[in-house]
Amino acid sequence: MEPDDVDFAHTDLADRMRRDKAVGLARYVWERAISGAELLALPDDRLRKLARAADVNPPSTRETWTVVASLLDEKSRWAAAHQAHPQATPAHADEKIMWVKPPLPPWPS
Repeated sequence: MEPDDVDFAHTDLADRMRRDKAVGLARYVWERAISGAELLALPDDRLRKLARAADVNPPSTRETWTVVASLLDEKSRWAAAHQAHPQATPAHADEKIMWVKPPLPPWPS
């Protein structure tokens, strides 16, 4: 690969920075009891607002959000195996509704 052909978005440094950002986002999102699947289902504008609420510069691609979702899934598995641990329960689960709207019940016929 020529020096002019370097893909800076996929260097080791970029990967480390993406992971650091993902960890910060995952901590914030976990505390709001949002799952990885719920996170990835959010529209881009809501993801940007979520990142700002977490005091993180919003990621420019979905790649970082995919890493966040993976970290959330990993934490969920850990929490299920360590239910008695204080960090196994999200501290701000009541804030989930601010980000993930529950499905509307069907209209009665």
